[in-house]
Amino acid sequence: MKAVIRARSLPGLLLVLLLAVLATVSPAAADTGVSTIGRALRGGPVYVDPSASGALPAADADALAKKIKDADKPVFVVVLPADHPTANLFANLRTATGITGLYAIRLGDRFDARADSRVLSNAAVRNLVSSVQGEDANTQLTDFTDRALASMGGSAPASWGGSSSDDGISGTALIVAGGVLVAGGAGAYTLVRRSRRRRLEEQRAALDRLRVVVDEDITAFGEELDRLDFHPGEPRADDAMRADYERALDAYEQAKSSMAAATKPEDVRAVTQALEDGRFSLAQLAARREGRPLPERRAPCFFDPRHGPSVADATWTPAGGAPREVPVCAADQARLADGHDPLIREVDTDHGRRPYWDAGPAYGPWAGGYFGGGLLPGLLVGTLLGSMMSTPSYASDYGTGYGDFGTTGFDGGDVSGANFDPGDFSGGFDGGDFGGGGDGGGGGDFGGGF
Repeated sequence: MKAVIRARSLPGLLLVLLLAVLATVSPAAADTGVSTIGRALRGGPVYVDPSASGALPAADADALAKKIKDADKPVFVVVLPADHPTANLFANLRTATGITGLYAIRLGDRFDARADSRVLSNAAVRNLVSSVQGEDANTQLTDFTDRALASMGGSAPASWGGSSSDDGISGTALIVAGGVLVAGGAGAYTLVRRSRRRRLEEQRAALDRLRVVVDEDITAFGEELDRLDFHPGEPRADDAMRADYERALDAYEQAKSSMAAATKPEDVRAVTQALEDGRFSLAQLAARREGRPLPERRAPCFFDPRHGPSVADATWTPAGGAPREVPVCAADQARLADGHDPLIREVDTDHGRRPYWDAGPAYGPWAGGYFGGGLLPGLLVGTLLGSMMSTPSYASDYGTGYGDFGTTGFDGGDVSGANFDPGDFSGGFDGGDFGGGGDGGGGGDFGGGF
């Protein structure tokens, strides 16, 4: 009888032991889940937790992954249930993958993202996150990915194994294609020549229109130099001041020569880059002469780069668009704080004077030279120019690379381990405050360790 009792009570005893073991598991066990996600992301760009599969079905997840792979960008998308632990989520995930990139997480109905600054700037991430708040999971993740791919720098990690598209071609298909090419070769060649000639004519027309605005910028900078009451030989001038002044003069000459040599709209980027460098040199010179601390290197005023380097970021909402953080000069910062409109740079269009971000695709290179470090696309989300820059036709006609400003030589998607400061971007997740209650989230940087 005792043996029977012991046998019948064995399952209950095992259950008690199992519960005791589970009760002793430390909080660090949550890392196992992040480690699983990290391993999955090293093999592909999209991870959907099995318990959150209803938010992003397998077909949609596969389509999103294919889009990211085809674009060859280090974008990582994660879909998790609402009750998934949020403490240090981004930091732990970034450590688990060890790959430089942009990380986006949909947690229940909340959404936020973080990125290494060499892939996408903090402001650009914040603006992209804000632009997709309130959308359903598939729409939100697709919109965010589309805008991010058009904005960011870097390349997909080698561990993904290249594009997910099928490259297999049958022998029959090759024979048929060869026959078509032979039969229509002459006609195709004619069409290509016509298309190329038409594109060149369109580029020349765009450059002619853009030349007016660039010449205004060069003239305005030249006038600043003329008004500058500084002489390198004056008693108070030192070597640092003279160097600032020399750099400003060199930038002015470089802008003029680059514009004279420009043959297509994308050549204008070098012109506005030179002007931006020159204005920063003048700001440094002014600080030295007045005994003030040297200014930090910031983007120029978003509303009109002729205003000079920005002094802060301010929240601004374009007509019909979402709020975003933009760099502003002191004067426009005061205007916005007082509830007034900033002084916006307007240019001529077929429909009258319009802000430069609503004036057409040729102004992308012009603005791109001023706003580097991947900042520009995030600023332009929802504007006419921002929409145009995300299309393949814009890339073929006016060039791309706006996500790569300031990242020369950086290939992105590289394995960099955990050599970063998670303190820079842990806000917005700890304590359950994921995404700031729908206000656009933290959208921060993975840190300055790169």
